[in-house]
Amino acid sequence: MEANNQKDDIPAISFTSVRKSYEQEGQTYDVLKAVTGDIQQGAIVAVLGPSGSGKSTLLSMCNLMKTPDHGEVKIYGKEVRDWNVNKLRRTAALAFQSAPVLDGTVRDNLSLVQKLHQTQLYSPEELASLTGLSPELLDRSAKDLSGGQLQRLSLARTLANPSSILLLDEITSALDPVSALEIEELIKKQHQEKKLTVMWVTHNMEQAKRVADTIWFMADGRLLEIAETDTFFSRPQHEAAREFLKGGTR
Repeated sequence: MEANNQKDDIPAISFTSVRKSYEQEGQTYDVLKAVTGDIQQGAIVAVLGPSGSGKSTLLSMCNLMKTPDHGEVKIYGKEVRDWNVNKLRRTAALAFQSAPVLDGTVRDNLSLVQKLHQTQLYSPEELASLTGLSPELLDRSAKDLSGGQLQRLSLARTLANPSSILLLDEITSALDPVSALEIEELIKKQHQEKKLTVMWVTHNMEQAKRVADTIWFMADGRLLEIAETDTFFSRPQHEAAREFLKGGTR
């Protein structure tokens, strides 16, 4: 894996003055406004903030699902647009809140990584077991799965990659609390065993407290605060963060 050749002092993910805008009905909307920050190798960073603050857009730039209008996004010191896209997505794997599924069975979807990249860490049966998908679902059409089952499928496909970075976008939002805790424990175990770097977008603040060592707080397209998790929740520095934690902005 390409990341294995990197020095430990190089950030896993770096954003430098990243800007992104969208055009809609003749108007320009600034989604990201000069975001700058580094995520060190082996960290678990939870990205928090109100809806529409740019969290998912920022995450999606790490493996070229989107590209910045200005600024740079680097994975292990290399700008994402300079990577071979297949190598990039093997290195920084993204699991969506509502990931698209292929036509065909759950097994077909779990075999996707092997077909695309000629490599797979686990068999479909192992991936199902790892993420709590019933083996009985393997030969069912993926499009017949429930929302929670689809989130497990998305995570299973992500874990099939030999990745050193996990990009997680609201991956437990459709799960019940017990199932969400199971997925959290799975991610923490993978993080410990494989020294993974995790960037986790979540609206669940209790989840962020449980899983993250660092919090990034975003609002209105800006990265307003970076702090250790305990510090952020006990002594947030920015007024917008204090209002968010009080429930004034969601």
